[in-house]
Amino acid sequence: MSEPGISEIGFPAAVGPEPAKAQGAARPESAPIVEPPPPDAPVKALVVDDDATVRRLVCHLLRGGQYEALEAADGAQALEVISQELPEIVLTDWEMPHIDGPALCDKIRAMALPYYIHVLLLTARNTPENVIHGLQSGADDYLTKPVQKAELLARLNTARRIVVANRRTARLARTDALTGLLTQRSFFEHLRQHFSLARRGGQPLACAMVDLDYFKRINDVHGHLTGDEALRTAADVLRRESRESDVVSRHGGEEFCILLPNTDEDGAQVWAERVRQAIAAAAIRADSGEKLTFTCSIGVAGLSEDVLSPEQLIDRADQALLCAKRSGRNRVLGYLAATGNEGDPQYKSGREDIFAGVLARDVMTPVISPLRMETPTRSAACFFLRSRITSAPVVDDQGKLVGVLSEKDLMAAIASVDGWQRPISQLMQRQVITYDESVPLRAIYEFLCRVSIRRVIIVRQGEPVGAISRGTLLRWFHCRLNASGELPHDSAEEPSPYAQDGREQLANIARRVAQEAEEFRRNLAADDVDQQALIIATATQLQGLTTELLSQSGSEGLARGAFSLGANPE
Repeated sequence: MSEPGISEIGFPAAVGPEPAKAQGAARPESAPIVEPPPPDAPVKALVVDDDATVRRLVCHLLRGGQYEALEAADGAQALEVISQELPEIVLTDWEMPHIDGPALCDKIRAMALPYYIHVLLLTARNTPENVIHGLQSGADDYLTKPVQKAELLARLNTARRIVVANRRTARLARTDALTGLLTQRSFFEHLRQHFSLARRGGQPLACAMVDLDYFKRINDVHGHLTGDEALRTAADVLRRESRESDVVSRHGGEEFCILLPNTDEDGAQVWAERVRQAIAAAAIRADSGEKLTFTCSIGVAGLSEDVLSPEQLIDRADQALLCAKRSGRNRVLGYLAATGNEGDPQYKSGREDIFAGVLARDVMTPVISPLRMETPTRSAACFFLRSRITSAPVVDDQGKLVGVLSEKDLMAAIASVDGWQRPISQLMQRQVITYDESVPLRAIYEFLCRVSIRRVIIVRQGEPVGAISRGTLLRWFHCRLNASGELPHDSAEEPSPYAQDGREQLANIARRVAQEAEEFRRNLAADDVDQQALIIATATQLQGLTTELLSQSGSEGLARGAFSLGANPE
């Protein structure tokens, strides 16, 4: 039974919208992240009452006071409206079907909402016990019926002042004071949600990292006030060139990070080029009156199957930015181009570049025997132990790369005896960083310097043909410099074996090759020999010796391809 109405407030009834219909259980955890409205924006207020006449009267009053009025016929419907519309003020009756006023207050306080809701509880129950119960249930204010119009307006104005103050506080906490853009922390909240939605819906998503070129020089020469003006100008350009759905933030210092929903990497590069040109065309005034222009470098990355986390998407854009800056600044570079799909013009020519003309196939360690998906874990472990390797690519029946198995993956099977019988397809890592064999070595070098992984797999038409690790690159650098006579030698240190007479060095290598061959022959004669493991172990040793042999040739061409036979990737 509804309580007495509030017709005593003495204003005419007005036709208002019909109550919102329930759409199912509220899911606030999946609602989009909502930034606090500007302080002067209209305040959303929800009126909850099972009496339609009362709702219409109160909504009429709210609209006259520049509120955006919403309606709900009971507590259950109110929760649905709150999750969808996110009002900032709720005026609710006490006695209602399904969920009464105090219970509604409890549920509102338990919801995961982006900001605080100010709740006014209206009721004819005016005993001290009821007042205490209502406030303890989560209400911020308590009005007893019959309510006078002037008192209700005064209470609403008080609530509005609190809402506006909360807005200002929230915006200060979530936006950068200098540029007005989102802070890095706020940006990552949006990033995690957009990443999850893009993954579930199969939608494209891209990220761009923008860095102002030579910004320290602006601060040092023209002062920090001029530097601040440059930051504000760049922020204005980013706001102007971005859509309402884009998320723009100041990432820190002179860096900005932008999230571009429903945009792939190619589209992000088009947008980024437009931003680059707009920033280059902008001008600021230094304190001296001098007109200044500045440029920016931008790295972009798009969501792909091998991007496993929101942070990895940001990291890829950051890697592309790093390559753009190292390529000369004032340019846009996509992650796919930065990692070798298109190459970098800076490294396509010039003998002064040690990477000039060197491709992945010239340096990679060949894959001698990849594992099959159906191989039992126990067999794979034995293969690792006998072959002295720590990881191996895994292929399907057509020889196509489907994953990589490492010692760490095998460790997961140790806890259970049954685990040793499982196929390695249940343990392997399916996300593998790969490069085509024709990719310039410079791209792989840049990548391994930037990330924490130890090696990448080299493929040819989807089939694993080799691997390049940090150890591979170190050996290649050493032999390349030695072959060209550029390797420095400190006489105070122990003499390098390469300082020996050339013939003596070649003789030492020949003896070691003969020793390996003799050991291989003896082991091969054993009855219980694992021929595959023996071949791989011997070949690995011979690869290193072959590399040393080629490094003594003194031929730049041979030195460049010294690793065409490979080297131990670990």
